[in-house]
Amino acid sequence: MTSEGTKRFEELKIGFIGGGNMAKAIAGGIVKKGLLSYSQIYVSGPRMHSLESWQSQGANVYTDNGTVCEICDVIFLSVKPHILPEAMANICMNSRHKIRSKLFVSIIAGIKLEALENLFRSFDSCRIIRTMPNTPMMVGEGCTVYCPGEGATENDVKIVRTILEALGICYMVPESMIDAIGALAGSGPAFAYLMIEAMSDGGVKMGIPRAMATQFAAQTMLGAAKMVLESGKHTGALKDEVCSPGGTTITGVHALEKGGVRAAIMDAIECAATKSAELGRRHVS
Repeated sequence: MTSEGTKRFEELKIGFIGGGNMAKAIAGGIVKKGLLSYSQIYVSGPRMHSLESWQSQGANVYTDNGTVCEICDVIFLSVKPHILPEAMANICMNSRHKIRSKLFVSIIAGIKLEALENLFRSFDSCRIIRTMPNTPMMVGEGCTVYCPGEGATENDVKIVRTILEALGICYMVPESMIDAIGALAGSGPAFAYLMIEAMSDGGVKMGIPRAMATQFAAQTMLGAAKMVLESGKHTGALKDEVCSPGGTTITGVHALEKGGVRAAIMDAIECAATKSAELGRRHVS
């Protein structure tokens, strides 16, 4: 099979081992940006009924991982950490030919490059890049980091960066930072949704209709985020611009501080990062 290094990006076939939410976010973002069509996307999962949503979009679906690996040039590993050994066994069992000259892109929390490279050692000339994306890439606002394995080529990095940059911002970082960034950016959207929901609840409590309260809370979060990204000002300075002396906002900030919101969010990031590292140690040695 022709390797991905001799193909133009638009000719690539992209595979996903595991068709969950993150895989859907990446594939959906790629298609929305016009980089590829669903006919160039191949997905495997243990049961065909769980792949029906992919099939309805025009993706190619299989219940064995080996076929996806044989057909595709770039394969995203998008299973849960504890499923990876089983997925690898399925690849080997269902591949009619030796898997060679493939680029594997891991989005699996906690599994380090060394462990991944050991698992793929029997595959000829295959390379690995570890990434940590987040679901907002589905709407073009992703935040992803990546770290190439030892065998990854400059062209491999270019392919992955092309995909990730089309779906938001991305940075190459040392692997030692990935668990922490995964907690901040990967888990972060869930924390943000919780805050939006809480703000909406507060609005409803004070008499605002639910739909309007949720819309206003989400738009307020979006607007505040854009102010941080585009103004270049420190978040403390932006906060102070809203807090008038003796006013409503500083009173609300005081209530948040009494509730320990700042410490709770910091604890959430720390706990998520610690859990990511634990998953890697537990499931793949």
